[in-house]
Amino acid sequence: MFKELDPLLHSELRLAVMSILLSVAEADFVYIRETTKATAGNLSVQIDKLSEAGYVEVERGFLGKRTRTVCKITPKGVEAFNNYVEALKGYLNIN
Repeated sequence: MFKELDPLLHSELRLAVMSILLSVAEADFVYIRETTKATAGNLSVQIDKLSEAGYVEVERGFLGKRTRTVCKITPKGVEAFNNYVEALKGYLNIN
């Protein structure tokens, strides 16, 4: 019997965002956008979905006169990502 894949993480862009955030302490919106090659609008919507689920913490502020959005993965997000990877391993029959 297979574990259900988290539909929130099964999106290519949301999975990419989570993967990036797992490897850094924090990442700003511009870095994530450039790395994923996503449009600003689409990325913003996907980050909001991750934030609403409690997987990502978003801090909006200013750097000089420019707005700056910084994202960090939460412990709940790390757990969800790890569970997603374990579920994938089950589908791939990897232990």
